[in-house]
Amino acid sequence: MRLLLAEDERDLNRIITKKLTAEGYSVDSCFDGNEALDFLSCAEYDAAILDIMMPGMDGLSVLRALRGTGNTTPVLFLTARDSIADRVQGLDRGANDYLVKPFSFEELMARIRAMIRTTHGSARNELTVGDLKMDCALGRVTRGGQEIILSAREYALLEYLMLNVNLVLSREKIENHIWNFDYEGGTNVVDVYISYLRRKIDDGHEQKLIHTVRGRGYVLRDDSSPSH
Repeated sequence: MRLLLAEDERDLNRIITKKLTAEGYSVDSCFDGNEALDFLSCAEYDAAILDIMMPGMDGLSVLRALRGTGNTTPVLFLTARDSIADRVQGLDRGANDYLVKPFSFEELMARIRAMIRTTHGSARNELTVGDLKMDCALGRVTRGGQEIILSAREYALLEYLMLNVNLVLSREKIENHIWNFDYEGGTNVVDVYISYLRRKIDDGHEQKLIHTVRGRGYVLRDDSSPSH
Protein backbone atom coordinates (compact mmCIF):
# COMPACT_ATOMS: atom_id res chain seq x y z
CA MET A 1 0.00 0.00 0.00
CA ARG A 2 1.15 3.54 -0.73
CA LEU A 3 1.00 6.12 2.05
CA LEU A 4 1.66 9.84 2.32
CA LEU A 5 3.16 11.16 5.55
CA ALA A 6 3.13 14.91 6.22
CA GLU A 7 4.87 15.72 9.53
CA ASP A 8 7.01 18.79 10.12
CA GLU A 9 8.96 17.32 13.07
CA ARG A 10 11.81 15.91 11.01
CA ASP A 11 13.02 13.31 13.49
CA LEU A 12 9.49 11.98 13.97
CA ASN A 13 8.92 12.05 10.21
CA ARG A 14 12.08 10.02 9.65
CA ILE A 15 11.22 7.48 12.36
CA ILE A 16 7.65 6.95 11.14
CA THR A 17 8.77 6.68 7.51
CA LYS A 18 11.43 4.12 8.44
CA LYS A 19 8.99 2.01 10.46
CA LEU A 20 6.25 2.10 7.82
CA THR A 21 8.74 1.17 5.10
CA ALA A 22 9.96 -1.75 7.22
CA GLU A 23 6.35 -2.93 7.43
CA GLY A 24 6.17 -3.07 3.63
CA TYR A 25 4.42 0.22 2.91
CA SER A 26 5.57 2.52 0.14
CA VAL A 27 5.89 5.96 1.75
CA ASP A 28 6.22 9.46 0.35
CA SER A 29 7.04 11.93 3.11
CA CYS A 30 7.00 15.72 3.31
CA PHE A 31 7.19 18.44 5.94
CA ASP A 32 4.47 21.01 5.25
CA GLY A 33 0.89 21.26 4.10
CA ASN A 34 1.58 22.75 0.69
CA GLU A 35 3.88 19.85 -0.17
CA ALA A 36 1.27 17.41 1.11
CA LEU A 37 -1.42 18.84 -1.15
CA ASP A 38 0.96 18.69 -4.13
CA PHE A 39 1.70 15.02 -3.43
CA LEU A 40 -1.99 14.19 -3.04
CA SER A 41 -2.82 15.87 -6.34
CA CYS A 42 -0.10 14.00 -8.24
CA ALA A 43 -0.53 10.42 -7.01
CA GLU A 44 -3.14 8.00 -5.73
CA TYR A 45 -2.63 7.01 -2.09
CA ASP A 46 -4.27 4.34 0.01
CA ALA A 47 -4.10 6.63 3.04
CA ALA A 48 -2.59 9.92 4.19
CA ILE A 49 -1.17 10.66 7.64
CA LEU A 50 -1.26 14.40 8.29
CA ASP A 51 0.04 16.41 11.20
CA ILE A 52 -2.45 19.16 12.03
CA MET A 53 0.06 21.87 12.99
CA MET A 54 2.23 22.23 9.88
CA PRO A 55 3.85 25.28 8.25
CA GLY A 56 2.51 26.62 4.98
CA MET A 57 -0.90 25.03 5.28
CA ASP A 58 -2.17 23.22 8.35
CA GLY A 59 -3.61 19.73 8.20
CA LEU A 60 -7.21 20.90 8.49
CA SER A 61 -6.73 23.21 5.50
CA VAL A 62 -5.12 20.42 3.49
CA LEU A 63 -8.07 18.16 4.27
CA ARG A 64 -10.60 20.84 3.32
CA ALA A 65 -8.85 21.44 -0.01
CA LEU A 66 -8.56 17.70 -0.62
CA ARG A 67 -12.22 16.97 0.04
CA GLY A 68 -13.16 20.05 -2.01
CA THR A 69 -11.78 18.32 -5.10
CA GLY A 70 -13.75 15.15 -4.40
CA ASN A 71 -10.64 13.23 -3.29
CA THR A 72 -11.72 10.56 -0.79
CA THR A 73 -8.25 9.33 0.27
CA PRO A 74 -8.53 8.16 3.91
CA VAL A 75 -6.89 10.66 6.24
CA LEU A 76 -5.54 10.10 9.74
CA PHE A 77 -4.57 13.18 11.74
CA LEU A 78 -1.56 13.25 14.05
CA THR A 79 -1.73 16.00 16.63
CA ALA A 80 -0.68 17.13 20.08
CA ARG A 81 -4.10 18.71 20.50
CA ASP A 82 -6.34 16.28 22.35
CA SER A 83 -9.40 18.36 23.12
CA ILE A 84 -12.77 16.98 22.07
CA ALA A 85 -13.46 20.17 20.07
CA ASP A 86 -10.30 19.65 18.00
CA ARG A 87 -11.17 16.03 17.29
CA VAL A 88 -14.75 16.88 16.35
CA GLN A 89 -13.54 19.63 13.98
CA GLY A 90 -11.18 17.25 12.21
CA LEU A 91 -13.74 14.47 11.86
CA ASP A 92 -16.43 16.89 10.69
CA ARG A 93 -14.15 18.11 7.92
CA GLY A 94 -13.77 14.58 6.59
CA ALA A 95 -10.93 12.97 8.53
CA ASN A 96 -11.24 9.22 9.01
CA ASP A 97 -9.29 8.95 12.26
CA TYR A 98 -7.34 10.90 14.83
CA LEU A 99 -4.24 9.95 16.84
CA VAL A 100 -2.89 12.08 19.68
CA LYS A 101 0.87 12.43 20.25
CA PRO A 102 2.68 10.68 21.82
CA PHE A 103 1.36 7.43 20.35
CA SER A 104 2.58 3.88 19.96
CA PHE A 105 3.65 2.71 16.52
CA GLU A 106 1.53 -0.44 17.01
CA GLU A 107 -1.59 1.70 17.43
CA LEU A 108 -0.72 3.76 14.36
CA MET A 109 -0.35 0.57 12.32
CA ALA A 110 -3.66 -0.81 13.59
CA ARG A 111 -5.47 2.42 12.70
CA ILE A 112 -3.94 2.49 9.22
CA ARG A 113 -5.03 -1.12 8.61
CA ALA A 114 -8.54 -0.31 9.83
CA MET A 115 -8.82 2.70 7.49
CA ILE A 116 -7.66 0.72 4.48
CA ARG A 117 -9.99 -2.20 5.32
CA THR A 118 -12.95 0.18 5.56
CA THR A 119 -12.06 1.80 2.24
CA HIS A 120 -12.06 -1.60 0.55
CA GLY A 121 -15.25 -2.76 2.28
CA SER A 122 -13.62 -5.35 4.53
CA ALA A 123 -14.55 -5.55 8.21
CA ARG A 124 -11.92 -8.14 9.14
CA ASN A 125 -8.15 -8.28 9.35
CA GLU A 126 -8.12 -11.48 7.28
CA LEU A 127 -8.30 -11.50 3.49
CA THR A 128 -9.27 -14.73 1.73
CA VAL A 129 -9.28 -15.75 -1.93
CA GLY A 130 -9.91 -19.48 -2.42
CA ASP A 131 -7.49 -21.28 -0.12
CA LEU A 132 -5.17 -18.27 0.01
CA LYS A 133 -5.36 -16.37 3.30
CA MET A 134 -3.66 -13.23 4.57
CA ASP A 135 -3.73 -12.19 8.22
CA CYS A 136 -3.08 -8.45 7.94
CA ALA A 137 -2.51 -7.99 11.67
CA LEU A 138 0.14 -10.71 11.88
CA GLY A 139 1.53 -10.24 8.37
CA ARG A 140 1.08 -13.98 7.75
CA VAL A 141 0.15 -15.58 4.42
CA THR A 142 -0.93 -19.20 3.91
CA ARG A 143 -2.23 -21.26 1.04
CA GLY A 144 -3.89 -24.56 1.78
CA GLY A 145 -2.74 -24.15 5.37
CA GLN A 146 0.95 -23.88 4.39
CA GLU A 147 2.72 -20.68 5.36
CA ILE A 148 4.27 -18.64 2.53
CA ILE A 149 7.26 -16.41 3.32
CA LEU A 150 7.16 -13.14 1.38
CA SER A 151 9.42 -10.11 1.24
CA ALA A 152 7.91 -6.81 2.35
CA ARG A 153 7.38 -5.73 -1.26
CA GLU A 154 5.88 -9.07 -2.27
CA TYR A 155 3.53 -8.88 0.69
CA ALA A 156 2.46 -5.33 -0.23
CA LEU A 157 1.75 -6.39 -3.82
CA LEU A 158 -0.23 -9.45 -2.76
CA GLU A 159 -2.23 -7.39 -0.26
CA TYR A 160 -3.11 -4.90 -2.99
CA LEU A 161 -4.21 -7.70 -5.32
CA MET A 162 -6.31 -9.34 -2.57
CA LEU A 163 -7.96 -6.07 -1.59
CA ASN A 164 -8.94 -5.70 -5.26
CA VAL A 165 -9.90 -9.34 -5.89
CA ASN A 166 -11.53 -9.94 -9.30
CA LEU A 167 -10.52 -6.45 -10.49
CA VAL A 168 -8.01 -6.12 -13.33
CA LEU A 169 -5.19 -3.79 -12.26
CA SER A 170 -2.97 -2.16 -14.85
CA ARG A 171 0.80 -2.23 -14.45
CA GLU A 172 0.76 1.55 -14.02
CA LYS A 173 -1.85 1.40 -11.26
CA ILE A 174 0.07 -1.33 -9.42
CA GLU A 175 3.36 0.55 -9.72
CA ASN A 176 1.79 3.78 -8.48
CA HIS A 177 0.42 2.01 -5.41
CA ILE A 178 3.42 -0.11 -4.45
CA TRP A 179 6.41 2.12 -5.31
CA ASN A 180 6.94 5.71 -4.22
CA PHE A 181 8.40 8.68 -6.10
CA ASP A 182 11.95 7.81 -5.00
CA TYR A 183 11.96 4.45 -6.76
CA GLU A 184 14.64 4.21 -9.45
CA GLY A 185 14.32 0.58 -10.55
CA GLY A 186 13.57 -0.90 -13.94
CA THR A 187 10.42 -0.31 -15.96
CA ASN A 188 9.43 -3.99 -15.73
CA VAL A 189 9.41 -4.02 -11.93
CA VAL A 190 5.72 -5.01 -11.75
CA ASP A 191 6.23 -8.00 -14.06
CA VAL A 192 9.25 -9.09 -12.03
CA TYR A 193 7.38 -9.04 -8.73
CA ILE A 194 4.31 -10.71 -10.22
CA SER A 195 6.60 -13.55 -11.32
CA TYR A 196 8.03 -13.77 -7.78
CA LEU A 197 4.50 -14.02 -6.37
CA ARG A 198 3.43 -16.63 -8.91
CA ARG A 199 6.31 -18.87 -7.91
CA LYS A 200 5.38 -18.61 -4.24
CA ILE A 201 1.58 -18.54 -4.54
CA ASP A 202 0.69 -20.65 -7.58
CA ASP A 203 3.55 -23.08 -8.24
CA GLY A 204 2.55 -26.58 -7.16
CA HIS A 205 -1.17 -25.74 -7.20
CA GLU A 206 -3.51 -26.85 -9.97
CA GLN A 207 -5.76 -23.85 -9.38
CA LYS A 208 -3.90 -20.67 -10.35
CA LEU A 209 -4.95 -17.43 -8.65
CA ILE A 210 -2.81 -14.78 -10.37
CA HIS A 211 -3.87 -14.19 -13.97
CA THR A 212 -2.58 -12.01 -16.79
CA VAL A 213 -5.18 -10.11 -18.80
CA ARG A 214 -3.47 -9.36 -22.08
CA GLY A 215 -3.16 -5.65 -22.79
CA ARG A 216 -4.73 -4.68 -19.45
CA GLY A 217 -2.72 -5.99 -16.53
CA TYR A 218 -3.15 -8.54 -13.75
CA VAL A 219 -6.00 -9.89 -11.64
CA LEU A 220 -6.22 -12.12 -8.59
CA ARG A 221 -9.24 -14.40 -8.78
CA ASP A 222 -10.39 -17.89 -7.90
CA ASP A 223 -11.76 -19.44 -11.08
CA SER A 224 -13.02 -22.44 -9.09
CA SER A 225 -15.54 -20.17 -7.35
CA PRO A 226 -19.20 -20.76 -8.34
CA SER A 227 -19.37 -17.17 -9.52
CA HIS A 228 -16.86 -17.88 -12.32
